[in-house]
Amino acid sequence: MRVRNAIILIGIILVGLGLFLFIGKSNRIVIGVAEDAGIDKQVAKVALAQTVPPAPSDIEPQSSLPNPPDKIKAIYATSWSAGSEKKLEYLIKLIKDTELNAIVIDVKDYSGYVTYNTDLELVKKYNAVDLRIPQMNKLIKRLHDEGIYVIGRIAVFQDQRLALARPDLAIYSSSTGETWKDNKGLMWMDTASPEVWDYNIAIAKEILSRGFDEANFDYVRFASDGKLDDIKFPVWDEKTLKTHIVRDFFSRIRQEIPDGKISGDLFGLVTVNKDGLGIGQSLTYAIPYFDAIAPMTYPSHYFPGFIGYQNPADYPYEVVKYSMDSAVKQIEDFKVYASTTPMNAKIRPWIQDFNLGATYDATKVRAQIRAFDDALAGHPELNGGWMLWNPSNIYTKDALEPEGGVLPVEAPSPAPVPVAAPQS
Repeated sequence: MRVRNAIILIGIILVGLGLFLFIGKSNRIVIGVAEDAGIDKQVAKVALAQTVPPAPSDIEPQSSLPNPPDKIKAIYATSWSAGSEKKLEYLIKLIKDTELNAIVIDVKDYSGYVTYNTDLELVKKYNAVDLRIPQMNKLIKRLHDEGIYVIGRIAVFQDQRLALARPDLAIYSSSTGETWKDNKGLMWMDTASPEVWDYNIAIAKEILSRGFDEANFDYVRFASDGKLDDIKFPVWDEKTLKTHIVRDFFSRIRQEIPDGKISGDLFGLVTVNKDGLGIGQSLTYAIPYFDAIAPMTYPSHYFPGFIGYQNPADYPYEVVKYSMDSAVKQIEDFKVYASTTPMNAKIRPWIQDFNLGATYDATKVRAQIRAFDDALAGHPELNGGWMLWNPSNIYTKDALEPEGGVLPVEAPSPAPVPVAAPQS
């Protein structure tokens, strides 16, 4: 009897072990040993292995907004904000409660990660997908249902993932031979590389086909900080003017996207400076190719002494007004000079809504909007609206007109005593 019972017990153990091994193989169960006072401090600890869940299925690609606004009034949102239900609700409510009518969403930021469920094989090959917005089509539909114009922002030449995947296309250090990094430790692609151009243009084409109303190109320039004299370029011959390299990229974008809405972000100083700023950006080389030009006229980013202001951030109205007046003059002069060149671009500046150089309250934020409107009053055909920038995506609601209402008009701040001659 004892022998029989022992055989039965062994059989049960073997069956149980076989079942356990089967489950372990089919469900990727792993076994570990942990301390537990209940069974001589030795037990089998079973835990499911961590796997990346598949992206939830998305809805069909969307069409663009049927009746887009003539003047875009947008706020910027990171891909993390756009993928967060709580933050998205805040942004949508802000837009619906105020004069805002558009949103700019990162689809590829400085990290180089494409943040949505892309179908582009090259992006996947380069391991450049970070699924922060797993259902992009659904997001676009939600925003369009609210009447919101949707812009996808692409950081072009500052791209960490592409630099890792294609170091042969990244700028490198002449002293070390390694990939060059700026003062923030970030890598840059060669601005003259057609492969880099086409990689980013493909992303723009895809987001437009998914329902984005506009593709916005940022970091469309050469690097501007760090040990610049240590940079070597794998593609650029270092003879062709930087402004011509960037202009040719703009031309390529329009050639590849002849009918889509595209915009380009430029340094604020391009409005008053015509020499390319050492980064290849020129206002007049951009306007023939884009639907909107977005100079980053943040007063905090202007140098001390600009048009007589030791701290330009304290004078948002004056700085933006001077910049926009200069931009309008450049464009009007260029239209005369290049009368046969088609130019439909509007000006749509980025507006500072963050604290740098001064505390930016509702008065300072609104002062920039008033300055822009005042400068464009005589040229309504160039007025493409404006976009608010705050990296944390928290905006000053009191600076915005309520839906269906208006804010009281404020006088510009008094002019200071100049301490330096205006820059040309």
